Amino acid sequence: MTHQLYPNWKETIVFSPDGPQPQLLVENDKFKVILAGLEPGQKIPAHPEAQAMYHFLEGTGAMIVDGERLAVEAGTTVITPQGAVRGVEAEARLAFLAARVA
Repeated sequence: MTHQLYPNWKETIVFSPDGPQPQLLVENDKFKVILAGLEPGQKIPAHPEAQAMYHFLEGTGAMIVDGERLAVEAGTTVITPQGAVRGVEAEARLAFLAARVA
């Protein structure tokens, strides 16, 4: 794989009234990166997942990790352990990058 450059995430992200439409930036058997946008009130339902990192780019909302509600805003980074149940809820238009390791 060669390198990938995304000089402006705002040109790649999708905000949809129909719900989250995460954009896959890279995926292989060991690594996955998505860019996701949520409109106010939209959610990514809680689900178990591999160890991951979430970095919030804009907006406000909450990330729920194993039942704990964490306030998030632009600049917040959350690292979740293997198998943790996590979800995201947008209060204002919310954008984030998520990287998962296998």
